[in-house]
Amino acid sequence: MSRNRQVEGIVSTLAGAIAWGLSGTCVQYLFAHSAIDSLLLTALRETGAGIMFLAVLLTRHRPQVHQMLSDPDTRRRLLIFGTAGLFLNSTLYATTISYTNAGTATVLQSLNVPMVLALACLTERRLPRPLEVAALLCAALATFLIATGGDPGTLKLPLLGLVFGVATAAAAVFYTTYPKPLFERWGSLATTGIGMAIAGASGLAFWFITRGITMGFPSLGLDCWGVLAVASFIGTFGAYGLFLHGISIVGPVKGNMLGTAEPVSATVITALALGTAFSWADWAGLALMIATIVLVTLQSTQQDAR
Repeated sequence: MSRNRQVEGIVSTLAGAIAWGLSGTCVQYLFAHSAIDSLLLTALRETGAGIMFLAVLLTRHRPQVHQMLSDPDTRRRLLIFGTAGLFLNSTLYATTISYTNAGTATVLQSLNVPMVLALACLTERRLPRPLEVAALLCAALATFLIATGGDPGTLKLPLLGLVFGVATAAAAVFYTTYPKPLFERWGSLATTGIGMAIAGASGLAFWFITRGITMGFPSLGLDCWGVLAVASFIGTFGAYGLFLHGISIVGPVKGNMLGTAEPVSATVITALALGTAFSWADWAGLALMIATIVLVTLQSTQQDAR
């Protein structure tokens, strides 16, 4: 793989993680200024992003979409990717937050990084490389510091919270590794786009069956609709499109390590947009995230040199 291609993958993955950070700020605003719940918010974001993806695909790649949906094996894989991957991960993450808190849920989801590294080592029958271990440690510590402010006491781990948190991490591993054959055959844009449309439809159906019939749709002001649009366009459409494109280039191990930039970017964006304080733990987490990026880049350079 060329150096430029590796750089494209790393930059794309980081851009996706940063876009998720902006999405986190939008979610924080919506929770503070509306009665929307996390499940409906997730369903609306994924539905909006799915519509955007389909608009692009049907405008520029209509023959490819027709070929993909005409192939039974591809249809089955896309359905699994959208429901058991994208939708399930988002739903499990929201459930983990309900049993713990956002910081704890973020730390638990970051378990996907050692999970995907272990899976890669088992599949390739090798030991972890030194730079992989160093990057893993930096990414894990950065996530912990950003999510908890350096205070372990903020971690709330009731049994159900732990179970759902580990399941969230496993679902994250699944949606970043399962679509590899689809990426290789059809590309990341079409695969992510159709998968996101399936995830959005699944989310809306699940919300309506479990809550919508009895609770009804909450009232949202124009400001909340605007923030929701930003969360859908940048924080979901842009984030997943860029992140999974990067994953298709650099692979799930490096991609998931770089994906831990999400809580760092969320903290930075929230501090700039909402005026929250930037603590020593935030600065330390930012420094460790930069170290993770450097280590992943060095590892890519070493592999290219072989």
